[in-house]
Amino acid sequence: MWKQFVRKLQKKSSKSDAISDPSCSSRSKDSGASGDSIQKTSGSNAASNRSATAAVKRMSSAVFPASVVAGIEPLLSFKDVPNQEKQNLFIGKLNLCCVVFDFNDPSKNPVEKDLKHQVLVDLVEYVSAGTAKFSEQAIAASCKMFAINLFRVFPPNNRSSSSGGENEDDEPSFDPAWPHLQLVYDLLLKFIASSSVDAKIVKKYVDHSFILRLLDLFDSEDPRERDCLKTILHRIYGKFMVHRPFIRKAVSNIFCRFVFESERHNGIAEMLEVFGSVISGFALPLKEEHKMFLWRVLIPLHKPKAVGVYMQQLTYCVTQFIEKDPKLASTVIRGLLKYWPVTSSQKEVMFLSEVEEILESTSMVEFQKIMVPLFQRIGSCLSSSHFQVAERALFLWNNDRIVSLIAPNRQVILPCIFPYLEKNTQTHWNQAVLNVTLNVRKMLSEMDEELFVACQTKFEEEEQRRAAAGEMRRITWERLETAVAAMKPVSGYIPVLVSNLR
Repeated sequence: MWKQFVRKLQKKSSKSDAISDPSCSSRSKDSGASGDSIQKTSGSNAASNRSATAAVKRMSSAVFPASVVAGIEPLLSFKDVPNQEKQNLFIGKLNLCCVVFDFNDPSKNPVEKDLKHQVLVDLVEYVSAGTAKFSEQAIAASCKMFAINLFRVFPPNNRSSSSGGENEDDEPSFDPAWPHLQLVYDLLLKFIASSSVDAKIVKKYVDHSFILRLLDLFDSEDPRERDCLKTILHRIYGKFMVHRPFIRKAVSNIFCRFVFESERHNGIAEMLEVFGSVISGFALPLKEEHKMFLWRVLIPLHKPKAVGVYMQQLTYCVTQFIEKDPKLASTVIRGLLKYWPVTSSQKEVMFLSEVEEILESTSMVEFQKIMVPLFQRIGSCLSSSHFQVAERALFLWNNDRIVSLIAPNRQVILPCIFPYLEKNTQTHWNQAVLNVTLNVRKMLSEMDEELFVACQTKFEEEEQRRAAAGEMRRITWERLETAVAAMKPVSGYIPVLVSNLR
């Protein structure tokens, strides 16, 4: 039916095509000739086909460009044209797909939407086949179609934090245009990855402006779109080496804007996931630029309230740096201590988990640089009134690697944490925390009983001094209250000499 429809429309519209668009006219003639040689029209269905053709043409003429609807050659299948005409048909289909529809209203242009959907499917299949090299004209038309369909401004976000945070359990928002957008993204991915596309030509059109607008799409609320963008960005980074420094700088700017200005962005987790693969590919020794990215971008990303949404990807990026250069471990832990949460127990649990992963890759030399401030912080977590924080800190002693770091340095570490362990055994309200505390206490006692007894003795002496100082303060306040009560109240007005302050 579509072949009959195409052939009849091409005959009717050949004159109008020649006037409005000479290039379309030449393609229409070629495709018409090839269409005539491939098929014959059956007489029994001619009337019904003509009526269907007229209906679709009337509906499409209000939406599609006049030259495209008149020529209508984009509706041909790639199988029905000779090889020398496939590039022209490819460009014609791309031009047809440059028309954008409103998907918020399903009743608007349903026929044209179905037509565009079918054309996009044909384009994806043709690029997947990779049968011929793409000309520069075809590459330019492709990038134009991608830009028109994908690059758009998102509506304002009404959520209190579009990265998640307290709204982490909110239902995701899905774009009603996704059935078409998905095909465009599939086409872009196959286009970038295709061996039939010359990278030297493509980089003229996939330029800095194109990449910036592509990165802006990561703020989409639709998780399906962000997932596609993640794969496409990774392919672009891998294929166009000339754009790699620019992509790293552009993504760094997005991260910094998120941390220090807005704290609102939907795609931080996806971009960090891409950068996890990028960091794993960094050559050794690490460039100073990459180390600055760690210190100035990745470490401050621990600051926002919504860090829980992307904490897993952020931790992976940080640990990749430490595996590349173990000397960075002390720098990273100092950064974590700088941004350590003091009012969010949930974030504190996540920080403790990240510290455990980092310590597993930390050498003894780097550990000794930061063990005092680190275990002072861990000590305060041990006696936290929030049982999850206290329990997570105590579970660090279940890690054999961390215990092997603590054991040689117990003379320094045990005095830092012993007072918090003793307070837990005496006053903590949670039975699970109390049980784990007793297990850790027993482990430390078996590690060095003499040191343990010395710490216990020192703790008891400090408690006695603290109790004595408290008693002295109580007695002093009682004396002060007695003296004030014995004073006679002042009655009447007492003249007061006030000096001139000028």
